[in-house]
Amino acid sequence: MNFVPAAVLFCLSLPIFSAMAQNTAQCPSLPAGSSLQWQERVSGDLLVCRASTGEGREVMSLMLSRNDPDIPLPRALRQERDSFAGETMYWYQPDLGGQEPPGFADRRISVVKIDKNRYAQLSLYPANSEERSGLQQMVRGMNLTPAAVAAGR
Repeated sequence: MNFVPAAVLFCLSLPIFSAMAQNTAQCPSLPAGSSLQWQERVSGDLLVCRASTGEGREVMSLMLSRNDPDIPLPRALRQERDSFAGETMYWYQPDLGGQEPPGFADRRISVVKIDKNRYAQLSLYPANSEERSGLQQMVRGMNLTPAAVAAGR
């Protein structure tokens, strides 16, 4: 391949790469003092955000999608009433098929319908009830990023 055609091909591809960079998904901002970090993964219309401590322990996950995750959340497992993205929600104790791993009593899960064909699935994996309360407060204050909203997630 000659230098001139390669340079032309490169210049023509720049707008494509620029558009791809602008469409990168972003997880909601975490409070500066939280010491948590997001690990982000995108697959089709699914955005998965996993918050981990500095030691690598996952404490929260947020999944945004156009599809209802269709997770059964029986009323018997309902725990706290809360809010996310302007919507009222309930936290549920997850049904792990009878298993109760360490910290199970403080684990929580919820699914929130944000808009038509837009769902958020939230899961908390705290070490104790104090950490759970802090994570719930953090979720309450989260704003969905414009990139996630624009992508329909």
